[in-house]
Amino acid sequence: MVELGDLPPDCIALILSQVLATPVDAGRCATFSVAFRAASDSDAVWRNFLPHDLDLIVSTSSPPPFGPSTRKKDVFLRLCTDPILIDSDRKSFALEKWSGKKCYMVGARDLSIVWGDTPSSWRWSSFHVSRFPEVAELIRARWLEVHAKMETRLLSADTYYAAYFIFKFVHGNYGFETQAVEVSISCGSAGEQCYVYFDPDGRMRQQYQTVQERSPHIFRDATAVRVLQAREKKAPRDRGDGWKEINLGEFFVDDPPTGEVQISLMDVKSLKWKSGLVIQGIELRPTQMTSQESSRQRIGQRR
Repeated sequence: MVELGDLPPDCIALILSQVLATPVDAGRCATFSVAFRAASDSDAVWRNFLPHDLDLIVSTSSPPPFGPSTRKKDVFLRLCTDPILIDSDRKSFALEKWSGKKCYMVGARDLSIVWGDTPSSWRWSSFHVSRFPEVAELIRARWLEVHAKMETRLLSADTYYAAYFIFKFVHGNYGFETQAVEVSISCGSAGEQCYVYFDPDGRMRQQYQTVQERSPHIFRDATAVRVLQAREKKAPRDRGDGWKEINLGEFFVDDPPTGEVQISLMDVKSLKWKSGLVIQGIELRPTQMTSQESSRQRIGQRR
């Protein structure tokens, strides 16, 4: 009887390409033996973890990010660690390393920013370190309104996504200290609305951490935990690249994907003067949800 490990690497690779579901599976398989390592690194296996429309996606990138002879595993790893610019440098594209699903960032130039073409309100700048050639900096305005949209066919099907607002503040910013910003996300017939706080001085996150340290008894109450976690989830986080991100909400991409996802951020009621906000873009990334969370969200969408 012939053992699987005794087969030629090409045969093992062909078999593995049919049974390995994720890049993590391929990594584990590579630890079995030298033959399995060679097979699990093959193009036959890693081609399955790349989007079927990858060539079309990267065709709008200049210069081409990969050569025709680049190994599929190297293409995958590059896209997990180094997003590429596409669509005239107005979007970036990457892959989520655990699943191989698509990630996009819609750059500021591809967002609809009300008064964005008014020099007294917004300045387009290349001074801030960004993956895009330009970012939008709020000079002075009372009205904040930002919109983004993307066709869901560009995203990974049958997947929950989270949208993140990528931003920073310059020195001397004002108007965002305690001001709530209304957020809405719609995808197909489903939608959600919430409020976020940009928290320029970090007080919200500091308050949450203080509660954790000084009042641990609160975290024994399930309801209190959910409330605090919801607030903490909507507080900005440092990305480690000089920018902050804030979770705007989640949405589900059907299989097959239809329509588009629309995202809006607005502060149009307070009419409070604001300045110092710098926008890099809005990022769409697959999100990890538990089975219970998925069920609750799907039920909510059907309603």
